[in-house]
Amino acid sequence: MTPSHTLATPNPNSSKTPLISFSSLQPNWNHHHFTMATTTAPKLTSSLSSIYTSRLRQTPTPRTSSLALASSFSTPLCVNYHRTTLKPRSSSSLSLSISAKISVGDKLPEATLSYFPPEGDLTTVTVSELTKGKKAVLFAVPGAFTPTCSQKHLPGFVEKAGELHAKGVDTIACVSVNDAFVMKAWKEKLGFGDEVLLLSDGNGEFTKALGVELDLRDNPVGLGVRSRRYALLADDGVVKVLNLEEGGAFTTSSAEDMLKAL
Repeated sequence: MTPSHTLATPNPNSSKTPLISFSSLQPNWNHHHFTMATTTAPKLTSSLSSIYTSRLRQTPTPRTSSLALASSFSTPLCVNYHRTTLKPRSSSSLSLSISAKISVGDKLPEATLSYFPPEGDLTTVTVSELTKGKKAVLFAVPGAFTPTCSQKHLPGFVEKAGELHAKGVDTIACVSVNDAFVMKAWKEKLGFGDEVLLLSDGNGEFTKALGVELDLRDNPVGLGVRSRRYALLADDGVVKVLNLEEGGAFTTSSAEDMLKAL
């Protein structure tokens, strides 16, 4: 807003003219304006005087100490301003903006997974049932039948299952955002036994609870939302080791990496 001001005609008989002093600002916070006091100073030249007869835009700052502005006129000046209230971001919006990630020391979130046992029908198991009182290695792949998962990640844990058990691991399970029928067909295709339990996180419930979603909806083959690749060791449901990859990379989540961490 343009400040309002009143200009007085200079006194030609006076050797001194008023001085506008910012140090003499008297703030009135209740009425949201400042009142400008005046003192005296030597006359300005007529050219400088004409500058200050134009409309003024001043932004007074209470912290200004001894700044003085000379003028050839007396200027009772009232500065009006608008306060802007900055609203802090709410805690709920903050929590939405920050993606939760599982970390060492955390309790695994509860979720229901499904699988086909060697001889039997579709079965479900909760994460707590899978890990209670046990040392469990869980590793995740972005998708069944995909190249790296089929050629390296899963076969590596099948091959090293004996060594992992020798290190005290009770359960080894592979998790993927695929349905249980796909996981069963994948196991049959690869032709291994019961070394690794293949678990279906069909709706991505467990993956979302961990905060490790991998968005592949823009992938040319339309894989949708899957899981980032990882391998973790949980002792009685508490994460002790976590090797979490960036996206679908395969650099730190192998069976060999888990053996080194045990």
